[in-house]
Amino acid sequence: MRRAAAHRRPADPAVIMAQNREDVVVGNEIVRHNRPSRLIHWTVALTFFLCVLTGMPIWTPVFGWMAPLFGGLSVCRVLHPWFGVAFMLSTVLMFFQWLSDMRLKKSERREWISGGRALQYMRWETDDSNVRKYNGGQKLQFWLSCLAAAGLLVSGLLMWFPRTFAGIPLQFGYLVHDITFILFAMLIIIHVYLGTVAEPGTFVSMTRGTVTRAWARLHHPRWYREVTGEEPHPPRQHV
Repeated sequence: MRRAAAHRRPADPAVIMAQNREDVVVGNEIVRHNRPSRLIHWTVALTFFLCVLTGMPIWTPVFGWMAPLFGGLSVCRVLHPWFGVAFMLSTVLMFFQWLSDMRLKKSERREWISGGRALQYMRWETDDSNVRKYNGGQKLQFWLSCLAAAGLLVSGLLMWFPRTFAGIPLQFGYLVHDITFILFAMLIIIHVYLGTVAEPGTFVSMTRGTVTRAWARLHHPRWYREVTGEEPHPPRQHV
């Protein structure tokens, strides 16, 4: 027992801090997301993909190979709406968990919605020197995701009670559900891309809960300054 205890790795102070706190410096790391935030985020992700895997074979025979994963198409028809309920409940929790951080300022709405900054950001052509914990694009994606979830909820309810909403309301529900899902899937693809390939080190913030000082200085300089009290490096020059 003593030998096993001697070989046991010491507790990571950054991970311990990330259980309940955020925006705290621990050595060369900064806690970005505490454990409740990460649990809610991954619950939303898990229930969304369960909805996808059970809904796609219902949507088209092209994805019929997914149905046996859950016991067949008839089982998918039963599970899909209940996975949708779980997705909606977790999305509501996420909404209130992050609402205070996701308020879009007028300048952010102007720049990211009509000013073309979203495309500039994807090409690394923006000045991020004044970005706090979340930039305008992340906030915009949050609101678009919540709007899409609401669209899936309303249309899903119409489809869940076909006898009550027979006729035009039901057909409208099918149309809205399909279009909203396609747009939502595009948002998720962009979200995954930015959180992995485009910005290495971002994914760790949703698993471990922390980011490095270098990551914070590069992507969220103002947040880095507010948390550490240090001035980040001057913004990089684009050629």
